[in-house]
Amino acid sequence: MTSWRGPEDFPSAFYQRPQKRELRSTGMSLREEILSKLYLADQCAAWGTLGTIKPHPSFDVNNDVELLRTALAGKGVRRDLIIDVVTGRSNAQRRQIVKYFPIIAKQDLVKSLEGALSGDLERVLVGLLKTPAQYDAHELKAAMKGLGTTEDTLVEILSTRSNEQLGEIVTFYREDFKAELEKDIAAETSGHFRELLLSLVKGKRERDSGIIDYALIAQDAKVLSDTGAKDGVPNVHRWISILSERGMDHLKRVFEQYKKFSPLEVEESIKKHFKGDFERALLALVSVIRNTPLYFADKLYGAMKGIGTDENTLTRILISRSETDLLCIRVQFRKKYGKSLYSSLQNEVKGDYRSALLGLCRAED
Repeated sequence: MTSWRGPEDFPSAFYQRPQKRELRSTGMSLREEILSKLYLADQCAAWGTLGTIKPHPSFDVNNDVELLRTALAGKGVRRDLIIDVVTGRSNAQRRQIVKYFPIIAKQDLVKSLEGALSGDLERVLVGLLKTPAQYDAHELKAAMKGLGTTEDTLVEILSTRSNEQLGEIVTFYREDFKAELEKDIAAETSGHFRELLLSLVKGKRERDSGIIDYALIAQDAKVLSDTGAKDGVPNVHRWISILSERGMDHLKRVFEQYKKFSPLEVEESIKKHFKGDFERALLALVSVIRNTPLYFADKLYGAMKGIGTDENTLTRILISRSETDLLCIRVQFRKKYGKSLYSSLQNEVKGDYRSALLGLCRAED
């Protein structure tokens, strides 16, 4: 009897039994809405996780501790062995290794890795040993540290995490840095950009219930398209509240309805009416809402495009999405750019760092 484990047993398309619900005209035809559910690239939550990293089926914490202890012992650090173990286990399994390493090996694993490794390889392996929320908290802190603020990182994390994840991030931020995330964001940013980030970090996005509220869709679309009778400027506060608090599926339908009230697409209106960090943040948020895996595929491509490589972006996305939707991101990357993420990483980065990233990416498409 065939055992279906998940989407990895299928090609790039798979079928999902559609929920029983009424489909009416919202700018998307019945055919389009049904077809959008058939493809891995467009519907990534159906299997619970479409990450590349799964729990190791033969996980043995004692054996892994001994492997890492041996790899770290002596002058010749076995980086290949460390990479294989750390990238080959789920986050929950890694946390077990972190917990029992000092009991068995009589030393702290994170400190041992920091002492034995350096640079990008150290950052990716140490990052993998943190919980997802703790890792995000540290990335947010790093984005606001020093003279400048990495606005793009703030937007990426705050716009792509669930309400529950955001709550956990706030808790870890408070515990690890003895500071409040909201206060630090308020101190490091300004204007409408700050207002948007503070709205996102509150984690008040509505859950998509499957019930389509056509009246609210039309209402939100009209509000977003209203540029005001006098000054021709949209209501910024309403834009922020709608885009940061409405459910994702609801907003996709709002964007379709928007075209009934405006000659422009939502993105075109943003470019016309807003500027600077706020404009870029809104465009990123709309991209996330429309297709989150495609948003990350574009970011990965941008990190490897042209002269130089943005290693921080590559590391952060591959770590944070490795157990979430990296399979979907891989599909979107090949679909849009005509080459696989795996081969792109092979060509762009080198050495042990490349081995670690390929360990997370997992396979050629």
